[in-house]
Amino acid sequence: MAHTLGLTQPANIQHPKISFAAKEIDVAEWKGDILAVGVTEKDMSKDENSKFQNSILKKLDGLLGGMLAEVSSEEDFTGKAGKSMVLRLPSCGSKRVGLIGLGKTASYPASFQRLGEAVAAASKTAQANSVAIILASSEDLSNESKLSTASAIASGTVLGMYEDSRYKSEPRKPKLNSVDIIGLGTGPELEKKLKYAENVSSAIIFGRELVNSPANVLTPAALAAEASNIASLYSDVLSANILSAEQCKELKMGSYLGVAAASANPPHFIHLCYKPSSGPIKTKLALVGKGLTFDSGGYNIKTGAGCSIDIMKTDMGGSAAVLGAAKALGQIKPPGVEVHFIVASCENMISGTGMRPGDIITASNGKTIEVNNTDAEGRLTLADALVYACNQGVDKIVDLATLTGACIVALGPSIAGVFTPSDDLAKEVFEASEVSGEKFWRMPLEESYWESMKSGVADMVNTGGRQGGAITAALFLKQFVDEKVQWMHIDLAGPVWNDKKRVATGFGIATLVEWVLKNSS
Repeated sequence: MAHTLGLTQPANIQHPKISFAAKEIDVAEWKGDILAVGVTEKDMSKDENSKFQNSILKKLDGLLGGMLAEVSSEEDFTGKAGKSMVLRLPSCGSKRVGLIGLGKTASYPASFQRLGEAVAAASKTAQANSVAIILASSEDLSNESKLSTASAIASGTVLGMYEDSRYKSEPRKPKLNSVDIIGLGTGPELEKKLKYAENVSSAIIFGRELVNSPANVLTPAALAAEASNIASLYSDVLSANILSAEQCKELKMGSYLGVAAASANPPHFIHLCYKPSSGPIKTKLALVGKGLTFDSGGYNIKTGAGCSIDIMKTDMGGSAAVLGAAKALGQIKPPGVEVHFIVASCENMISGTGMRPGDIITASNGKTIEVNNTDAEGRLTLADALVYACNQGVDKIVDLATLTGACIVALGPSIAGVFTPSDDLAKEVFEASEVSGEKFWRMPLEESYWESMKSGVADMVNTGGRQGGAITAALFLKQFVDEKVQWMHIDLAGPVWNDKKRVATGFGIATLVEWVLKNSS
């Protein structure tokens, strides 16, 4: 990324790659820094003599002279989710033994991803180089469940270890370099699943870094350069086409260019295309991401408490999900599916050349829009991006955008809103989310609400009233999608950002990759 304002340049930090290995060995034989055991509340139950009944915990407790049972009782550790205890062992093969709580039961990928994150936290505290992870109870897991569990643990560990310190004067480097996953099987199928987790996790980290980057560094040109770099890295399956403002003008993208008009940083329309190197194409998909690298609100400037103007670098979170998915798919190379990754990137600023409230702009499908609020700009850029996506001859489109505060009000900070007229497409994406562990909730596309979006002088206005704002935004986007194309809009305004930690989450990438693979198989 090239620096602009403020002479800021992100440090080029090479994070050590964590080596994952699947093993079937006796826990007593493992040697390293931390042996972490994932335990449910049931696993922690003890007999009348205060001894563990679970076979793995019983064995470890025997090796430690009853210390594990004793300390867990003293610390009232019962295996509740989010709780953990770590013992330092001066004379044992493992320097530390940790018990990580999984809650009452653990059967979903999200539970095992949190296990990986907890192990990562313990590793940072202990400055560990080597870790082993085992479940106290894995005998009831099917072979398929063991694969997904190992993958989720690996993903959680990688993402938990990652810290974005590129903009700090003294960047920190984590030390963890090897993780053994014990008791979930071995063999090529499991190794492939761990490699998949590694690819998706690196894509999520890439997405996080895009969203974390400030607007003085990640301009539309810099975002386009990042996209082009992905295509160069995986040029056997990815190609890039970056359209200039002049080329967008030729395509009659008046809606997108209207938003971009005020900024000194010119817009860049990004189009990556994934095509497998061989074999027939069964399905054509498009992923469309909102790419506002900064949103001031325009003349309807963001002011007052709760306007969040200080984190409006996150307004390209949709594009980060799309480009992160492109990176992962470039590594995984699924057959039988063509994927278009589309981002209409620009800034929404204020100047004498900018779009004014009351202006009428014309989108590339000929529809006219009366701009009654310049801070409802993301949908204006997406309008032309969706028309462009349909013109690629795709069968299905998923768009992702930090579109409305209304969706955060409705669903809170960790759940994305899903809007689609297609039950089949909804089923596909929700099945993908069950694997990724990301949270989505389907919202209604209430057609009667379109009344509030009608203009007296144009085909539509760009925003309705405060009530049902996320729904009317989705209905607006629907006007720019061909009826023959299955379409879904995902409003990820909440989960794209972790407000507590003040960092990006990389939300959406894992689900998009899973969805593409489901269309590939």
